[in-house]
Amino acid sequence: MEELQSLGLIVAGIVLFFIIMYYVPIVLWISALVSGVRISLIQLVLMRIRKVPPTNIVRAMIEAHKAGLKDVKRDELEAHFLAGGHIEKVVHALVSAAKANIDLSFKMATAIDLAGRDVFQAVQMSVNPKVIDTPPVAAVAKDGIQLITKARVTVRANIKQLVGGAGEETILARVGEGIVSSIGSSTSHKAVLENPDSISKLVLQKGLDAGTAFEILSIDIADIDIGKNIGAVLQMDQAEADKNIAQARAEERRAMAVALEQEMKAKAQEARAKVIEAEAEVPKAMAEAFRNGNLGIMDYVKYRNIEADTAMRESIAKPQTPPSPKSDNK
Repeated sequence: MEELQSLGLIVAGIVLFFIIMYYVPIVLWISALVSGVRISLIQLVLMRIRKVPPTNIVRAMIEAHKAGLKDVKRDELEAHFLAGGHIEKVVHALVSAAKANIDLSFKMATAIDLAGRDVFQAVQMSVNPKVIDTPPVAAVAKDGIQLITKARVTVRANIKQLVGGAGEETILARVGEGIVSSIGSSTSHKAVLENPDSISKLVLQKGLDAGTAFEILSIDIADIDIGKNIGAVLQMDQAEADKNIAQARAEERRAMAVALEQEMKAKAQEARAKVIEAEAEVPKAMAEAFRNGNLGIMDYVKYRNIEADTAMRESIAKPQTPPSPKSDNK
């Protein structure tokens, strides 16, 4: 029993020792003290209680102290960590900015970090500019020839505009818009091919980096290809459309003429029916005249002779059709 009790005391002592060493990081306190960073052991214990990793805070303070940064304080580092920031990147950015003579305060660095941007990468881009390749931009000159252009935009991070400034997508969109405007104002595509630097000069004059997180240093035309003859294609499409319209109007007029012809045929049939109806009344009138004594037999005979003479004259007036070849052979 005594051996078990002693073994339990040893295990409890070891566990208690590790707990004390966790909440009281003496080694970390000694490391900070040796590096010249003044921080009390009680503050390290309170960091553990506040769920703040003291190792990250102490390392950040040592790095800032060695770099000569005096505006980096423990309370501000803790507050930035609790706000969801990255204290390592902030301190790295401050050290890099100080070495490159870039005006970057701790407040500005934390604001950039909390805005969702990589502040350390932004400082590096401010020192070493970044080259952005634009996608192919198609534009049409005044002579109707399409030009497909690729450009390379050299940008540098603008530290003061990183919070609330537009990103790379806006830069690419504005550069593409400037290229289209520059080519569209050219009288001929040959002039653009002869002087491609005129595009970059005109685009740079427009101040496309206003309101963005970058500063445009240069715009270089990497490649220009000739595309389609848009003017000819549009003229062909317009001619095809005009032809279709003319055909539709002609078809409309033809349909109206056919309808009018059918209407006239119907009117002719109606008139012919009225004539037949009137002719049918003639025998009735003659019979009525016979009964009333207004028409004699000799008058009727003369009427028939006149009809026969009229029929004979009509037959004589009609042209005779020539005999067919088959009848001649027979």
